[in-house]
Amino acid sequence: MAIQIDCYLSFTGNCEEALNFYAQCLGGKVSTLMRYEGSPMDNKDLPANWKQKVMHGTVEAEGAQIMGSDLPPGMPNAGYNGITVSLYIKQDVDKARKAFDALVAGGQVTMPFAPPFWGGHFGMLKDKFGVPWMVSTE
Repeated sequence: MAIQIDCYLSFTGNCEEALNFYAQCLGGKVSTLMRYEGSPMDNKDLPANWKQKVMHGTVEAEGAQIMGSDLPPGMPNAGYNGITVSLYIKQDVDKARKAFDALVAGGQVTMPFAPPFWGGHFGMLKDKFGVPWMVSTE
């Protein structure tokens, strides 16, 4: 039996921008983009300016995926406390460094991308959307 664990990120109105950013950073594409308009959530309680927000979206890059949505108004979003997105790029330091540099644009380095004591290369960052990332390669 195979197990797959995916990352699903919640945003407060800028999910489409974030998914496009991740697609660009990871050399992938936005493969799914479903909006609230026309969905079962498109009702009288959904503000008109929210209809074009992302109900569900997916970025695919080299067999991996990252998903997300905009949380409707009134749903709590406490940010990204206690979770980090881990990006592992097998045996390609240059590709991992390029991804790290792309993801940190407009964000903040929390640990520079460099060789750690355990080997390989590793770095940590918080992207411009506030999402924490770890990027590593052997």
